Amino acid sequence: MQKIYDDADAALDGLLKNDMLIASGGFGLCGIPELLLAAIERSKVTGLTFASNNAGVDDFGIGILLASKQVKKMMSSYVGENAEFMRQFLENELEVEFNPQGTLAERMRAGGAGIAGFYTKTGVGTQIAEGKETKEFDGETYVLERGIKADLAIVKAWKADETGNLVFRKTARNFNVPAAMCGKTCVVEVEEIVPTGSLDPDHIHLPGVFVHRLIKGTHEKRIEKTTTRKKEDA
Repeated sequence: MQKIYDDADAALDGLLKNDMLIASGGFGLCGIPELLLAAIERSKVTGLTFASNNAGVDDFGIGILLASKQVKKMMSSYVGENAEFMRQFLENELEVEFNPQGTLAERMRAGGAGIAGFYTKTGVGTQIAEGKETKEFDGETYVLERGIKADLAIVKAWKADETGNLVFRKTARNFNVPAAMCGKTCVVEVEEIVPTGSLDPDHIHLPGVFVHRLIKGTHEKRIEKTTTRKKEDA
């Protein structure tokens, strides 16, 4: 099956619809599928729910979809650095489902592994556990969390071969692997595509069986904050 597409718009053609659940990789501005997010903005689909560790910043990442009012709900762990997110949340324009980071990653992984739910101690006795089933194991209370099965997963990797085997670079692996696993369809953007068989099997981070569509693109290398020290006196 041919997996390589010309660009992000072509790779998402026929996959987008209103009110869908999208799992998106990335952590802060590291490893986010920026080209696919921009294509989703251009598509004008609305009512989207995003399962993502964070919500980008005001002018980048998922932040551009918040600005265009295409997102109705965020399932996230960290939502700082985004003034528009804060405004929409405080004015009840955006629904937010907070998740501890490990819980969110495991919910994605569980959904991809066919696990309907799992018990965890994280969040017991807090607002995270409100309205959720709890159970005791060996005298300890655990809360039931549901696996996430997304309509679409969008992922950013460093390198892929033509069959979709992926290699991530350093911390950019973050949420990309579990996000890719939990999507019914997974679309990936990479910096480089190499011939099949040229990747060392021991260095592949995500097998191509999880990847349905693939694009190569140029990516912006952003950091969230620049920290410098004062110049020493001569």
